[in-house]
Amino acid sequence: MRSIDLRPGPGGHAAPVTDVTFSADGSRLASCSYDGTVLVWNVTDPTRPEPLTRLPHRRLVNAARWNPVHHDVLATASADKTVALWRITRLPREPAPFMVLARHTDDINAVDWMPDGDRLICVSEDGRATLWDTTTGAFAGEAASHRAHCMMVSVSRDGLIATVGEDGLIAVSDPDRPGSSVERYCDASVEGCAWSHSGTTLAITRDDGLVEFLTPALEIRRTVSVAATAARAVAWTPDDSAFVVGAYDGCLHVFDTDGRRLHQVRDARMWPRSVAVTGNLIAAGGFWDRPHLTDLTTADPLAGPSAPNHGPNAMAVLDGELLVGCDSGTVIAFDPDTEHRTPSARTLPVSDSPVLSLASDGDSFYASTYAGQVHRCNPDGELIAVTDPLGAPLPSLCRTADRVVAGTYDGALIGLDPAALTETDRATPHRGSVKSLAPLGDGFASAATDRTVTTGGLHDRITLWEHGNLVNAVATLAGRVVATASRDHTVTVGLLDPATSEVIRRQTLIGPDESVKCVALLGDPHHPVVLAGSYDYGLYCWRVDWENGTGLRSGRPVAGFRQGVSCMCLLDDRRAAVAGWDGQILIVGPGPDGEIRVRQRFDTAALARTAADTLWAVAG
Repeated sequence: MRSIDLRPGPGGHAAPVTDVTFSADGSRLASCSYDGTVLVWNVTDPTRPEPLTRLPHRRLVNAARWNPVHHDVLATASADKTVALWRITRLPREPAPFMVLARHTDDINAVDWMPDGDRLICVSEDGRATLWDTTTGAFAGEAASHRAHCMMVSVSRDGLIATVGEDGLIAVSDPDRPGSSVERYCDASVEGCAWSHSGTTLAITRDDGLVEFLTPALEIRRTVSVAATAARAVAWTPDDSAFVVGAYDGCLHVFDTDGRRLHQVRDARMWPRSVAVTGNLIAAGGFWDRPHLTDLTTADPLAGPSAPNHGPNAMAVLDGELLVGCDSGTVIAFDPDTEHRTPSARTLPVSDSPVLSLASDGDSFYASTYAGQVHRCNPDGELIAVTDPLGAPLPSLCRTADRVVAGTYDGALIGLDPAALTETDRATPHRGSVKSLAPLGDGFASAATDRTVTTGGLHDRITLWEHGNLVNAVATLAGRVVATASRDHTVTVGLLDPATSEVIRRQTLIGPDESVKCVALLGDPHHPVVLAGSYDYGLYCWRVDWENGTGLRSGRPVAGFRQGVSCMCLLDDRRAAVAGWDGQILIVGPGPDGEIRVRQRFDTAALARTAADTLWAVAG
């Protein structure tokens, strides 16, 4: 397993903040990040948080929790499939965990401590909720099993374990009372849960924007409509008189327990997939370098990020320039054919919210954002049109012959007029987030977390195939070839009948050790070259032979990154740009021997600095 290497600076994270958690006395805050580290902050003065130490993992860190008994112990959970235990008092310059729980079978999404301070419950992407004895490191049993990703765990003061997942299952059990498990299914995915401090009420967040309050027997006490999009995280105030919800509308929502809204806090830099409350202080994650701290009573911001992260999420080509959409909400534009490692570049400030997808049509480009809007801009980045918020983050976008299509986190496909960006039609063919779109003939192909790949128009769609796990990306070539990348570690490539669009050849491509995030197709339909990038930090290549290819085909490694490979974009039929969350952009194409090789390297942070220097020079 390659170790992450984003080289964060001393005062913040080099990638988005995924989780936040306060120590028992509220004096310290731990923030987790996609940069593979946990920062522990002194928040005694919440207007001036001070970083105390950094705790490293080998992959992105999803969660952390302080021990309720041994208050200096912190558990951190990572996509490297380990949970590390740290003592935070008198840490050396290079801290090391005193124990690592390393027998997990998938990425760990969340952890929580049992009231005894010795046992830890961990939930993971494979749906398992496992209990561990941290005094010995031994596996102590299984608390629940979900059919899809298990997303969150919360333990009550009485030792009741609650787990929730994307399958809609809510499970409550007491590990000291075998047979005590209670289960209930929701008609929506559930990604967050938290017991009240009294232990009498469980709050769950649903992807239809509702928050339900349940008894330990999972009977509904109250339902509160919080947002028009998915509710992701929830935390209680210390006296249980109010609760805070982070939603995919990018807001913090504060309610009292009677369901009356007290505050709504919006900051486009905020990523409230995690919230925490101590005293009169709210903490939330973010897309920039530091967590957000907010006054609970007044909703005033107390401290926030100091610098953007330019992690690339999407790319497109317009007028010979490569456009790179970043977590910072900017689009970086530069000439990919230059021989300079750091060419002159332009930063186009499209949004305050992360750019998730890009498309172009020759005279303008389109950018979809986490805030749920689509922006149309001219090549200079000047805004031509923008949608109202469309109800959910927009991870995918494509330009077809007659419209712009946006895919949402909640499974919708939205048709937009390409000039004015007014909504013309909407359908919901998927039961999960539409992760990727690609033009195909008169319609388009779509890939989603419901494991399916579909083609057709907005309404009349057919399923090409299913993967064993969610599908991250889809690419097309000349209306004949479709390739998809999945969390099941595989790429599927299929040749379509030009008359019926049915699959007449199909191959499964293997090689990556982890989830495959992005895919591209080079060459011609008869002998396509498949490129795919993975969360194992590798870029892989396959040459497809439709006549002789049978069984599983292994890929050839082309390059390695310092973080997961995030997105790809064709420059022409022989070359592609490939970006990683470490900020690297590689231009790849055939070398003298015909094999796909790296031909040029760029870095988004360096490009952004070049663009800033150019602006200062012009201003001067």
